Amino acid sequence: MSCGITILGSTGSVGCSTLDVIARHPGRFHVTALAAHRNIGLLVKQCVEFKPAYAVTADPELEAELTAALKSAGCASRVMSGEAGLAEAVALDETDAVMAAIVGAAGLKPSLHAVSSGKRLMLANKESMVIAGELFSREAQRQDQVIIPVDSEHNALFQALPESFAGDLDAAGVEQLILTASGGPFLDRKGNDLSEVTPEQACDHPNWDMGRKISVDSATLMNKGLEVIEARWLFNAPASKISVLIHPQSIVHSLVAYRDGSVIAQLGMPDMRTPIAHALAWPDRIEAGVARLHLHEVGKLEFRQPDLQRFPCLRLAFEALESGGNSPVVLNAANECAVQAFLDGQIGFTDIPVLVEKTLETAAWEGIESLEDVIGFDRMGRAIALQEIQTMGIAND
Repeated sequence: MSCGITILGSTGSVGCSTLDVIARHPGRFHVTALAAHRNIGLLVKQCVEFKPAYAVTADPELEAELTAALKSAGCASRVMSGEAGLAEAVALDETDAVMAAIVGAAGLKPSLHAVSSGKRLMLANKESMVIAGELFSREAQRQDQVIIPVDSEHNALFQALPESFAGDLDAAGVEQLILTASGGPFLDRKGNDLSEVTPEQACDHPNWDMGRKISVDSATLMNKGLEVIEARWLFNAPASKISVLIHPQSIVHSLVAYRDGSVIAQLGMPDMRTPIAHALAWPDRIEAGVARLHLHEVGKLEFRQPDLQRFPCLRLAFEALESGGNSPVVLNAANECAVQAFLDGQIGFTDIPVLVEKTLETAAWEGIESLEDVIGFDRMGRAIALQEIQTMGIAND
C-alpha cells in the first residue's frame, strides 16, 4: 500500500530533496499535502507535478494568490492557510507520515500536532526538539510512535544504535554519542578575527547545500549546539554522554561509542537524500539518487576537537542544556534573532554569540510545563534579543 506523506516546508532544500526521493518511488509513496511559507510559485509547480490533495501556505494573506495560481495551472489541490491549515494538513486521515522541514520555531506547533495525531514524524526541524523536546518525547511515547530524525547527524546516530534501542543508553551499552561537525567555512581561516565576515561568506558552506539561516548556524557552530540539545531528547541522553568532533570532510556523519570499545559510525556522501530516504522507508532501505562513497577517492578522514573560544556558540548551547528549563528556548530564540540581524546587516558575525549570551543572562530561569510555556519563553527571548540588537545598533553608530 502506498504511504501518504505530508511535507511541511516543501519549497525548502529538505522539502525539495524529499520530493526528489518520493519521485523515484511512485508506487511506494504519494503526497497528500504540501505546505510552504511564501514561495507560491514553486509550491504551485510542486502541486502540478505531485498532485497533493491539499496545498497550504503558512501565510493567510497569500491564500487567495495560491488559490488563483493553482486554478490557473489546472491543479485541483484544495487550499488551506495559516496555523489551522498546517494543523489540518498533518492530521489528515490520508497522511501516514509527516516530513517536518519548516525552519525555526515556526515548525513547532504543526510538528507536535503531527505526533499528537498519531503520525510518524520525520523531523528535520531541530528547533522543535531544542525548545520542546520533553513535550515531543512525552507525546511520542503516548502515541507509541518513533520520531525519526532527518538531520544527517541524528539520523546517523539512529542508524548506529541497536534496532532494539528503547531510550536506555546504559542498557544498550552506549558510552558516548558523538556528533560530527564540518566546522563550516571559517574552520581554517587564519587568525581568530571573524568580525569582518559577510553574510555571503557565512552562507558559502564547503560541503552542504543549505538555507541561509542554517548555513550561518553552521558557520558559528550553533547548529551543532542545537543538535546537542536535540540529541538529549531524541535519545534520552544526558549532556555527559554527548560530544562533538570537527570532521571537515563530512563523510562520517556521527558515531556511537560502546562500552566494549567498539565505535560504530555511519558514513556517506554529504547528501540529505540519504537520511531522507532512510526516514521515508524505515526500517527498509531504498534508492535515493545519491552518489556512492568511495573511500579511496576521499583519501583521508580528519577529526579535531572544537575550539570553544573561536566558536563560543557551541559552549553556550552546552551551558543551556545543563541549565535546563527555559534556557534552550531562550538560546534558540536569541539565535534566530541574531542570525536574521546579521543577514540583514544590523550586527556583525561575531556579535551573534555576544547577543545570545546577553539574552541568556537577562532572561529569568523558569521551568517548562506546557506548550504555552514554550511559546511564552520564546516570545520573551525574542523580545530581549531584539532590544539587545537595537542597543548594539546604537553603540555601533
